[in-house]
Amino acid sequence: MSFNETNEMLKKEIETFNARRSLIGVLIIIIATFILNFFLPKDTADFGILCTIPALLMIVYIFVTKRIIEALTMGAVVGFIMCSHNGDNVLEIVCASMSKVMAESDIPWLILVCGTMGGIISLIERSGGAYAFGQWAAKRATSEKPALIWTWLLGCVIFIDDYLNSMTVGSCMAPLTDKHKTPREMLAYVCDSTAAPLCVLVPITTWSVFCGRILVANGWQDPGASEIDMFIKTIPYNLYAWIAALIVPLVIIGVIPKIGPMKKAYQRVAEGGPLAPEGSDKITILASDKGELNIPKNPHMFNFFLPIIVLVGSTAFFDKRMEMGVLCTVAFMFVLYMAQNIMSAAEFWDIIIQGIQNMILPLLLMVMAFTFADMNEQIGFTKWCIESASTVMTPATAPMLIFLILACTEFITGTNWGMYVIALPIIIPLAMSIGVSMPLVVGACISAGVFGSHICFYSDATVLTSAACGCDNFRHAFTQMPYGIMAAVLSFIGYAIMGFVMA
Repeated sequence: MSFNETNEMLKKEIETFNARRSLIGVLIIIIATFILNFFLPKDTADFGILCTIPALLMIVYIFVTKRIIEALTMGAVVGFIMCSHNGDNVLEIVCASMSKVMAESDIPWLILVCGTMGGIISLIERSGGAYAFGQWAAKRATSEKPALIWTWLLGCVIFIDDYLNSMTVGSCMAPLTDKHKTPREMLAYVCDSTAAPLCVLVPITTWSVFCGRILVANGWQDPGASEIDMFIKTIPYNLYAWIAALIVPLVIIGVIPKIGPMKKAYQRVAEGGPLAPEGSDKITILASDKGELNIPKNPHMFNFFLPIIVLVGSTAFFDKRMEMGVLCTVAFMFVLYMAQNIMSAAEFWDIIIQGIQNMILPLLLMVMAFTFADMNEQIGFTKWCIESASTVMTPATAPMLIFLILACTEFITGTNWGMYVIALPIIIPLAMSIGVSMPLVVGACISAGVFGSHICFYSDATVLTSAACGCDNFRHAFTQMPYGIMAAVLSFIGYAIMGFVMA
């Protein structure tokens, strides 16, 4: 089917959309959940396999409607009804959960960091720095493959944090890959599959600090070893991260061909379709996509590089605190751009505000993802999955089962760091009790988190990468999925071999 035929089919579906039919479907689900609630145990710890109902419903809803916010909301509401006592306090539970999510430090941090990053990206575009870099790189990257290799290498350099990586690399390289008619799905794949994997393979990143603290807090620490020392022990066993990062250049140069949805994305562009898939205009933060690009005369490339250098350098200087990094960068950019008379002070702050506004949809998606994850925690979803698998675990099978179970739960919950907080306190004592290699099983757990952040339609990595690359997050996750599954299968095999060899 050609792009034009597909587009006409989608338009016809929108024209024939029946709101009443959809309303009836939603009401049936809600009423059925209220009825189910009367037969559920009062203690959520006794739900057993029933705790998978919200997750399964959400996944089906996403694939049927391709609407992620609605799917998260529907899944969360169903879960909260199940948590309520005979359905009489659902609103109270919903309000308590959302208040808890909004009050947690992660959300204000996300709003500050990601919102300000949106402003920084808009400023770099307005200064002409990204345009000048694109012109310079275009002379050296004369075809798609060199342009994507440049993207991959830039992602390898900015390894300190996956948010910083995805948002910087995606937004800066989009103009260059657009020149070579590269589908935005491919750009998003390269950015996303370079960001998080590098963060768990380098011991001086935000991921390493976070995971190291959890490991030590839960009783795994050698005498005299620091948190980072313990994390370093897991690096050789983060199989998914190694494999996913290495698959990217193989896909770029053609050793691994374009397959499945990614192949269709290339066909769409080849038939005259747009570079960005339908729906990308809602999530993109690129000024060029919004028709707001205003390049000054004689743009300079240092207006691109200097803010990025300051951003990475100040983040590292302040002990990997990105909130300090973005604030220092905004202050530096104000001085840099005012000194060149590129824009007025009023325009500078208008652009910052516009950049923050561009991040509203990605931030809303993440808030709903955290709410859905909180609901899953209340009904014991992740804990039930681990404990169910632990009954058949042996030292030989533990690594592959931990990777498999947590990869599936992370795909559903979409909160990699949140999963670590829940899973590692269970896995560490479990590994100690059965005598399995601790670095191996912890590496399997961390790898599962990276896999989930890639494949989940609404994870923070997927949403932020999609926003920075100007690509609909459903299409990004869907086109990336075959390569992620390929890396996951190879990782599973690797953990199976290592488990039996090291048992």
